[in-house]
Amino acid sequence: MRVVLQRAKDASVTVNGETVGAIKQGLVLLVGITHEDTEEDIRYLSDKIANLRIFEDEAGKMNLSLLDVEGDILSISQFTLYGDCRKGRRPNFMEAAKPELAKGLYERFNDELRAKGLKVETGVFGAMMDVRLTNDGPVTLIVESK
Repeated sequence: MRVVLQRAKDASVTVNGETVGAIKQGLVLLVGITHEDTEEDIRYLSDKIANLRIFEDEAGKMNLSLLDVEGDILSISQFTLYGDCRKGRRPNFMEAAKPELAKGLYERFNDELRAKGLKVETGVFGAMMDVRLTNDGPVTLIVESK
């Protein structure tokens, strides 16, 4: 499982011109799932993301977690994170999980984050989406379960 996370002042996602998810301060997560991912990967990454200290404290140091600042999450399924561009001119997506597997794991990941007390908004799995965010910092990280 691979997640690109961005600290955001606000963010939203629209599908066919309709806003389907929006947050204020928090994290935008682009979530990639591979065919080898399991519940263990979900637990590891949901805990890592909820507790990653990337928000500034009163001294301006990145010392607070998403839970500490009571931030929100905008979670977007992103199979292209497993695109392999090493050969040719067209990405190979063989490492991305098939939609029938990925959708269930993606939903379970979001449920695990909600179980930690976090507000989680999402896009629409498999849809063409427009994602807008005001990147805070900017702070952008890649976290992986493997």
